[in-house]
Amino acid sequence: QYPAWLYPGSSDKDPSQSAVQVNAEYLIDPFYPWTWRQSGLHILQNNTDLVVLQWWTTFWAFPFAYLSNWFHQHRVPFVYLVHNVLPHEEKPWDRVLVKLALSRADGFIVQTPHEKERLLSLIPQARIEISHHPAYTMLADQRVDKAQARQMLGLPPDQTVLLFFGIVRPYKGLKYLIEALSLLQSDGLTPFLLVAGDFWEERGLYESQVEESGLSRQVRLDDRYIPDEQVALMFSAADGLVAPYVGGTQSGVAGIALGFGLPMIVTEQIAAGLSEPDPELVQIVPPADARALAQAISALILKPSRVCKERREGRDNWCRLVNSLDKLREQIVKERQCV
Repeated sequence: QYPAWLYPGSSDKDPSQSAVQVNAEYLIDPFYPWTWRQSGLHILQNNTDLVVLQWWTTFWAFPFAYLSNWFHQHRVPFVYLVHNVLPHEEKPWDRVLVKLALSRADGFIVQTPHEKERLLSLIPQARIEISHHPAYTMLADQRVDKAQARQMLGLPPDQTVLLFFGIVRPYKGLKYLIEALSLLQSDGLTPFLLVAGDFWEERGLYESQVEESGLSRQVRLDDRYIPDEQVALMFSAADGLVAPYVGGTQSGVAGIALGFGLPMIVTEQIAAGLSEPDPELVQIVPPADARALAQAISALILKPSRVCKERREGRDNWCRLVNSLDKLREQIVKERQCV
């Protein structure tokens, strides 16, 4: 999908042996403009009721701008499902590219009120629905016994295990989590932290912080893209997910944890993307606050939360997303009938 010189991680290829299979046709290539028109023709020939484009990075600005004009010209209803309006590490040209790609859309689905405000600041006339990030319950179906999962992963059987999961980037606040573990040492609390994900910044910075804090026996840095078959193992083995983001929007990782019913410690940025977070399972802390993180981890250790077998509201969020898309489609069709 991305050339190596543009992708900061080790690889954008999914190494899963049994990756989720999606019935998809691979039509569009951002580097070959003739595929943009071919994709538009293909959609037009299928008499599509509604086109849903995923938006998360300005890398796709030019092909999506072309398709937006194509759909507008041929009166094909289309909306964007927006993961984040602007990239997490914004560049000076990103706002121009967002306006180029998104300004002709018939509607948008965003996942937090903050992203709605951000989108309206760039496209004031935008028609927007908010639908919170659904839970990924399909991975929770592969849940295994906690003791077995820890044995398979080589994790300590009797310590509290915290999970930091996903690509490691500056805005995800890992350094504050490591600092919080250091603060907990003085209270005699020694949870084990599993950091699982591809590092998009210098791993040595974190290795030095871990070593200087005397946490070498408490922290494992698993620097790689985690294949699907090991995701369930890691979430089954953990006592809680910690997402100490200092920026960003919502988190797909929180969606996985929600699917597992796993207790979470998250910052306000991530909490905004959760639909009515259960206070029994979700602790919310300020961003960039190691002491608040330490207090939340301490509470998790001393009074463990129950782990739910099923998160009904997570499943309901998929229905809400579909209903939001239907609502937008009906509005678009009704508006065009009046023209």
